[in-house]
Amino acid sequence: MARARSAERRAEILRATLEVIAERGYRGATLGAVAERVGLSQQGLLHYFPTKEALLVSVLEERDQWDTGGGPRSDGGWRTELLGSLVEYNAMRPGVVQTFSALLGESVTEEHPAREFFTHRYTQVRASMAAMLRAEFGERLPGGLTPERAAPLLVAVLDGLQYQWLLDPDSVDMPAAFQDFLRLLRPAAPDEPDGPGSPTHE
Repeated sequence: MARARSAERRAEILRATLEVIAERGYRGATLGAVAERVGLSQQGLLHYFPTKEALLVSVLEERDQWDTGGGPRSDGGWRTELLGSLVEYNAMRPGVVQTFSALLGESVTEEHPAREFFTHRYTQVRASMAAMLRAEFGERLPGGLTPERAAPLLVAVLDGLQYQWLLDPDSVDMPAAFQDFLRLLRPAAPDEPDGPGSPTHE
């Protein structure tokens, strides 16, 4: 019972931290603000997370658990359809996406506590995306790129769409835009009608 209550309290703290970081950014999010949101003293919060950096890493790891069910995979077990479903799911969680995007943007500064996490994470994600593309398309995508060369572009689209959607959600349909991008990866069907982007369209 005590262990279950502790796990529930930790989850509550992580949710509150997501909210505070989304509102204030990492540098503006204090342990006191998180503690107040969950009805704890700052000393009580330190019982669960001894430092602000430890809390931050736990938030980021938890976010990856929600998104991937255990972290990026490099065995080719993913498919692009799963990524499309993930983007659609993220569109229903603007607070989580906002927190992740805020931390990602801040992490490029020197000595930011999330920098090491994101550097390691992107190494894993690029490998995972390359394995996924290889399992789906083989050694060459329809456009001629290898999976390794296409993987950073796929990751850039995923994260770049999040920023655009957060800034102007009425103009950017994130799930639909990602599905459009996936169509660019696949060869056109022979009976597909010409569109504005088709070489034969006039």
